[in-house]
Amino acid sequence: MGGSRFSVARLLPPSGLPRVIAFQSGMLAVGSGSFLTGSLVFFTHVLGLTPLQIGAGFSIAGLTGVATSLPLGALADRIGGQRAWVIGAIGSALTFAVYPLVPSFAGFVVLMVVAAATDSFTTAGRTIYTADALPAKDRVRTMAFARTYLNAGFTVGTGLGALVLAFDSTAALVAMVLLNSAMALLNAFIVARLPAAPVVHHDKEVTRSRLAVFKDVPYVSIAALLAIMMFHSVILIEILPLWAITHTDAPKPILGVMLALNTVLAITLQVPASRGADSLPGTARLLRRAALVTAIACPVAALSGITSGVWTIAVLILAVVLITATELWFSAALWFFQTDVPPEASRGVYIGTAQTISSVADIFAPVGLTLLAIQTGGWGWWVIAAIFLLCAVFARPAVGWVARTPRLDGLTAEQRAATAPVPEAAG
Repeated sequence: MGGSRFSVARLLPPSGLPRVIAFQSGMLAVGSGSFLTGSLVFFTHVLGLTPLQIGAGFSIAGLTGVATSLPLGALADRIGGQRAWVIGAIGSALTFAVYPLVPSFAGFVVLMVVAAATDSFTTAGRTIYTADALPAKDRVRTMAFARTYLNAGFTVGTGLGALVLAFDSTAALVAMVLLNSAMALLNAFIVARLPAAPVVHHDKEVTRSRLAVFKDVPYVSIAALLAIMMFHSVILIEILPLWAITHTDAPKPILGVMLALNTVLAITLQVPASRGADSLPGTARLLRRAALVTAIACPVAALSGITSGVWTIAVLILAVVLITATELWFSAALWFFQTDVPPEASRGVYIGTAQTISSVADIFAPVGLTLLAIQTGGWGWWVIAAIFLLCAVFARPAVGWVARTPRLDGLTAEQRAATAPVPEAAG
């Protein structure tokens, strides 16, 4: 009995603002999980779009993320994280409410562009608010709990989406989209009622020059490294399942087991895996560890192409465990770089710069990784492993470069930590 209480307590965020942010994340993920599960069926059966049109819409949305991340990050700096978060959430709610009314492919593209822009704005606002409203020691841990609850909510939403698909009706699909809209609107209401973060005074020279962040070469370099390491998510979600069904003798239901295992591990281990992500040396260790385990996972995945039966399943499961470890350590390090490294008054611009670099990498990652891992018949896994091994080698020097050099406000991370005001804990 005591052990059960202890386990539950470990999954419960600290009271106050961290708990509200975590519950809000889980609630919103229920809607997004249901929509992502049934979105392709909705687009084809309700809107009457072809697969080519859907793919084109997603590609244009991706390009929108590249184009809008930086200017919307700068706007979030100007109006404040909480306000940007609320506006983004309302924009998302309106977008999903309009989806069932789309009359044409052109209308679909417009909504995809708006959805991508609101997502960028929401991400910037959420990160800025979390950093401004919480003490540095609580930021990464709060975001870890939020990710845990997001994964749990997403799992519930996926189940709801599957239930909607089982009804096989237009009305159920439209209801699924409107549920997502309602969740986004409720999210905006919750965020608007969160306690106000301390006011951050902006350096006009910094905020006016959005492209000035690109002069911060150490930060841009670490952002590029993080963008490359984000390839692990493409490997986990797209490449490994595709490899399993085309180059191994694993039964197709194993794909569901692989996804379920990743979800369970992410829900139960994200918070403890975030320990150490409270300093630049700590994040360097996490990044190096994360890159190394995916470098190991790649030849493990390749091995599944020459095994058979239960050994194939065991090898694929091991690959999932290794890449999930990368996901957990990488996420914690990323949150630290988003919240603690940028100057307080320019977090949105810095986040937008990193998102722009990441979005560019995302355009090429699926095709490039598919060519390497799938089209080569397996030897390309060793090339991918070499890429992650190089990331492990450069992680510590890259983080050290960021630590030694000042950002646009003239302060290093250590100087900023020493002079930053400490927000009061929200009760």
